[in-house]
Amino acid sequence: MPTSTTPDGALLLRALQQLRPVLPLLTELGERFAAAGHELALVGGPVRDAFLGRPSPDLDFTTSATPDQIEELLTGWADTTWDMGRAFGTIGARRGQDVVEITTYRADAYDADSRKPIVAFGDNLEDDLIRRDFTVNAMALRLPDLVFVDPHGGLEDLADRTLRTPTTPEVSFGDDPLRMMRAARFVAQLGFAPAPEVLTAMSGMASRLSIVSAERVRDELVKLIMANDPRGGLEVLVQTGLAEQMLPELPALQLEVDEHHRHKDVYEHSLTVLDQAIALEDPPEAHGEDEVPGPDLVLRLAALLHDIGKPATRRFEPGGGVSFHHHELVGARMTRTRLKALRFDKDTIKAVTRLVELHLRFHGYGTGEWTDSAVRRYVTDAGPVLGRLHKLTRSDCTTRNRRKAARLAASYDDLERRIDRLRAQEELDAVRPELDGNQIGQILGISPGPVLGRAYKHLLSVRLDQGPIGQDAARAELLEWWARQPESGDG
Repeated sequence: MPTSTTPDGALLLRALQQLRPVLPLLTELGERFAAAGHELALVGGPVRDAFLGRPSPDLDFTTSATPDQIEELLTGWADTTWDMGRAFGTIGARRGQDVVEITTYRADAYDADSRKPIVAFGDNLEDDLIRRDFTVNAMALRLPDLVFVDPHGGLEDLADRTLRTPTTPEVSFGDDPLRMMRAARFVAQLGFAPAPEVLTAMSGMASRLSIVSAERVRDELVKLIMANDPRGGLEVLVQTGLAEQMLPELPALQLEVDEHHRHKDVYEHSLTVLDQAIALEDPPEAHGEDEVPGPDLVLRLAALLHDIGKPATRRFEPGGGVSFHHHELVGARMTRTRLKALRFDKDTIKAVTRLVELHLRFHGYGTGEWTDSAVRRYVTDAGPVLGRLHKLTRSDCTTRNRRKAARLAASYDDLERRIDRLRAQEELDAVRPELDGNQIGQILGISPGPVLGRAYKHLLSVRLDQGPIGQDAARAELLEWWARQPESGDG
């Protein structure tokens, strides 16, 4: 395997071992392009991941061929091809189980007020590599001969687990400010550390993130949060000021600790809760009731944001105490607003907001024995996020007092046993009145409207308090309730 930069022997061996399953494909594609007079190289993430010894979900190539020529060369070789962005030079293809993306060499220019490049196709691999985000992604393998190309020292940075830019970071981030968030994401995904000059540029240019669409920012944030170590990436976002631009509620958690240390550092607490929630995620193949297969975006977002209402509700009480009354309700509203601004989908917003709202519910019942009614309401209010609420509540215990932590864990163990016991006796996950809306209307002689809605809610409350009582008892309860109502017509 000839190289223009000679890799360390162990790294080379690991890369070859990692690439072995796709080497026939790489060789075949390389020969196909070479026969037509074009260059082809495997580039970016798959090269980096090969040297890291980790699987890469993508096979990305760059070539001297134009998009039309790429498409022509893939016809007859691939099972199917598609236009991924002809204007940007990218054609996608699938052959069997393998998916490839091939892009014409690029030599883009950027408008200072936009992260969208003025697309210009290049004519050589080296110019294409210098426009990449980081040196560890600016390495390539020329095909079919497997010549390793590393003009910017990416392999050395890979060995040092350092993020540097092929050009100056100010130029790189000025061209595409989203690369600053990508740096934080690589901290979370790969455990790399930005070089000092990269961190300096990120801090000085954080406001440039404002030209990036909310959708692109959201996508980078999701990739970071779903990574192996989101904490590290989030710390970089806060340290550099990037979080102020897209998730300002996170750095706002860095409340100054009072001199008597009577309340926790909410920022550190939230990151610890996130770590603990991740540790509680179930294996990806888990599908049991209340199991949460990881990585789970909703649980992780809720763990990170569960206390964002605390800064707005902090009060210093007489005697030196600190309170955060109703911070879960304030936090739920703030969560909904922030996730909407980041263009999250409605289901994710609803689920995360509900978890933030309910994260203190367990503690609201105190340490006494839970009634069946309280258990039913807990399950009903949580609905489809009950499994996540279990894990969030357990994760929210960050006390160093082992006796207190053990007591809280035992109490929650007891609650989960109570839930299982009631589930075996009742349809606990679908609690509803034993008379439906039509039956209520017929019994009371009223049509659909606000009055019927109040009657339905009354019977639901009875069901939650008393459990199954049968339709006859429900009818009697309904008529008794009706007799207490002031004359209001049929609504």
